[in-house]
Formats: sequence, structure tokens, C-alpha cells
Amino acid sequence: MNKILFGAISAMALGLAAPATAADLAARPYTKAPPPIAAIYDWSGFYIGINGGGGTSRKCWDLVTAGTGVLTGEGCHNATGGTVGGQVGYRWQSTNWVFGFEGQGNWADFTGDNISAVSGLRNQSKIDSFGLITGQVGYAWNNVLLYVKGGAAVVGDRYRTYDVPTGLEFDRANETRWGGTVGVGVEFGFAPNWSVGFEYDHIFLGHRTIDFTGSGNFAEAPLGVFSASDRISQDVDIALIRVNYRWGGPLIARY
Repeated sequence: MNKILFGAISAMALGLAAPATAADLAARPYTKAPPPIAAIYDWSGFYIGINGGGGTSRKCWDLVTAGTGVLTGEGCHNATGGTVGGQVGYRWQSTNWVFGFEGQGNWADFTGDNISAVSGLRNQSKIDSFGLITGQVGYAWNNVLLYVKGGAAVVGDRYRTYDVPTGLEFDRANETRWGGTVGVGVEFGFAPNWSVGFEYDHIFLGHRTIDFTGSGNFAEAPLGVFSASDRISQDVDIALIRVNYRWGGPLIARY
């Protein structure tokens, strides 16, 4: 009987002690979940790319009178066409600001002509190449970069005149002309190290007097002999789509 009574009392004591022990335990501490990691795009590093698009060059010809230098307007035309090329450069980023420099070279076929108001010949111009050496300043919103650029430009020009009735070349000239350029662009990082963008550039080339030599098709313009001088003014507008590949870590973790 005493054993039964002692067992019952022990069971009751354990039942009463269990809630008290649970109540005495400290509350489980609350740990705040870490904030999500925001990945930002880093534009720093060397890059190389290709570009393609189109352009137009406004060209005005003035015939230079031998001996007096008097200018007589022959007329103007737009030389238009397509272009393809490549670029290589380096950028570095400080907070949201991006700085860089770039070299670009393009083949081009910007061609146009008009009938001279003085000679009656067809004056034709062609830009067959151009290059840009520029610095850049931009502002980045993560993987979107808006930038402006400026620097030096060089173009390869070809000039030809043609007899309208026969279509034969009358005289010709070639030149390499240096000038300045300004531009603006927007670029999107669409994958690690890859970006695509749109860019507009204006090239200032001023005016320059060019000496023409005969093509040998007419007695008035013997082959290789000086035939005339023209002061030719020009500027160029170019719109390009660009794709770049960059070396360097494109993402930085920011808490």
C-alpha cells in the first residue's frame, strides 16, 4: 500500500514540475534575416568591341581662281552611306561616375555628288574611313551607362569630278583630314562582361583647299597634271550601334 501511495505522489510531483521547468526556459532569441544583397554593375576595365551604322557628311565646294584666290561657289551635297568598325578602350568607375578613353577605327562608304554651278562637271565626294580618339565621362545607374565623349577625329576623303555627257572622270584628289569630335551614348550591360549601346557622334572638319590633278581622259586635264583647286568644307554626323566585351569583374556585392 505504501509503495502504491509513494508512486502516485511521485507521478503527481513530476507532472507539476514539467510546466514549471518549461516556464523557466529563456525565450528563443529572434534573429533578423540579413538584408538582400544588391548587385551593382561595375564598368571598370579594358574593353573591345564592334560597331556598325550609318552617317552623312555635308560638303560644299568653292572653286579657287588661280592667281587671285577668289572663291566661286560650285554647290553642296550630302555624302551618305554605311559604316562598320571596331573600338578598344579602358574605363574606371568611382561611385556612379565613369571615366574612360577610347580609340575607334571604321571603314565607311559615305558618297554623294552634285552638278557644279561653275564647270558643269559632276562633283563627287566619298569618305572611305574615319577614326576617333576620345575621352569619356559618364554616369551609371547600375547596368545602364549614359556618357559624353570628345576628342580628335580623322577621315579619309576621295574627290572626283566627272564629265556629265560621257561619264568619264575629269580630275581627282585624295586627302586625310584631321578635326574634332563630340558625341553622346547610352550603354546597357545585358550579361556579365557584355554590353550593347547606341552612340551619336559629330565630326568638325572645317574647310581646306584641295589641289586636283587630271585623270588623262581629256586634253584639258592631262594625267597627273594640276587641273584646279577647290576649297571644300565638310562635317560628319554618325549614328552607331555598338557591342563591347569587357575584362574585369562586372558585379560588386553591396549590403
